[in-house]
Amino acid sequence: MTRILVTGMSGTGKTTLLEELGRRGHRVVDTDYGDWHEVVDGERLWHEGRVGALLDGVADGSPELLFVQGTVRNQGHFRARFDHVVLLSAPAEVIIERLATRADNPYGKEPAELVETLENLELVEPLLRRSATLEVVTTVPVPEVADVVLAHVRRAKMSS
Repeated sequence: MTRILVTGMSGTGKTTLLEELGRRGHRVVDTDYGDWHEVVDGERLWHEGRVGALLDGVADGSPELLFVQGTVRNQGHFRARFDHVVLLSAPAEVIIERLATRADNPYGKEPAELVETLENLELVEPLLRRSATLEVVTTVPVPEVADVVLAHVRRAKMSS
């Protein structure tokens, strides 16, 4: 089993990429939905027991690839448990447009949320970039993004 973390700022296409990978038959877990989080001192973090159990629970007979999507401050606690970290990125103007027009997630429509996203783009994205094994700029169609990610994972698997 190869475990891949898909991370990045809001509006870079993480959920959309997971939907495409799921359509292609891969196991995907979008931690933005469901009970993957807990609130600690007002901050939304991964529930470490649940995420740990997810990564532990992948056993023989499971699909070859597991894609987990999320961007939270405590994701670094799990970095060593992922074979790859894929950072999705996009220019600020693209993120602003996507947040304003997306219909499947209300986050980013409030002015304070947009400001937070743009601050994170400047402050958090460079930190994510340092631990990424692949960065994909998502200004191309989603199937192309999926092709790039899958090619990267397969190349790495062949060379190991």
